[in-house]
Amino acid sequence: MKLEVLGTGCAKCKSLLENVKKAVELSGKEAEISKVEDIPSIMKYGVMSTPALVKDGKVLFSGKLATPEEIAGML
Repeated sequence: MKLEVLGTGCAKCKSLLENVKKAVELSGKEAEISKVEDIPSIMKYGVMSTPALVKDGKVLFSGKLATPEEIAGML
């Protein structure tokens, strides 16, 4: 699975990236994790508020910071 953290580099965006990494460990699944920081790429997903999490091209949530446990439940 491919996970993308959308965010321009704010503190919440950095925290979400760390939480996503922890969530993947918790879930025991394999994932390619990347951080997308450029605005045009973020806008392609229709996201108006960051941070956001994208799984295999589908936006799971935006505008909030989720815990590793919450994210693991979405994987």
